[in-house]
Amino acid sequence: MAKWPYNTTVWQKLRRLKLQLEPFCEECLGIDRFVEASHVDHRHAISQGGDPFPSVDQLASLCPSCHSAKTARGPEAGAVRTRKPRKGCNPDGSPLDPHHPWAANNRARRLFGKSGHRH
Repeated sequence: MAKWPYNTTVWQKLRRLKLQLEPFCEECLGIDRFVEASHVDHRHAISQGGDPFPSVDQLASLCPSCHSAKTARGPEAGAVRTRKPRKGCNPDGSPLDPHHPWAANNRARRLFGKSGHRH
């Protein structure tokens, strides 16, 4: 197994740089959520032969939840893909789950406006 870099000054600087460049969780941004990232993950796992100190484009900024989910799935699984409804809401208050009744109401309102007639 490769030597773990996490307690080195080089890693701490690389981690700080990645979080400065991409302060939001990359997985959450994919579903239009703005969640602050506090974890930096190797796109190619060190245990699978990845570089312990890669370029910043080979690192991912993640929130604790997405990092835990990715780690639990293992290196071969890739991004989170689920049909399970997402709990919570966007900054504007709209639900994250596109099938939530309120989300359906918002889609209808955008299509038909308050009058109920299509624009």
